[in-house]
Amino acid sequence: MKKTLLAGLTVLALASPAFAQTTVTTTAPSAGATVTIAPEQRTRIKQYVVQQKVRPVTVKERVTVGTVLPADVEFAAVPGDWGPELGRYRYVYTNDHVVLVEPSSRRVIQIID
Repeated sequence: MKKTLLAGLTVLALASPAFAQTTVTTTAPSAGATVTIAPEQRTRIKQYVVQQKVRPVTVKERVTVGTVLPADVEFAAVPGDWGPELGRYRYVYTNDHVVLVEPSSRRVIQIID
């Protein structure tokens, strides 16, 4: 019985990362637009930041979806290979997260871990 239970728990532990790969959909608070980022797209975005050695930016406030970033935070243009639906946004890399921002309102629309 213990071996069966242990085997079952092992399978669940190994499968957990696969279940964690979900598509995240966020509604941009300012425009009511919906932004959907698939797991493979999230991976591509994180790889870009690492490969291009994007310098992190320090943001003093806690950054969450809906937060308006201060005027002194500079945004970068979203690369075309992140997908055409993200081209209208900008991003900033902070605290090991890629933060997508609606540039006119400076409002955070999504945080990519």
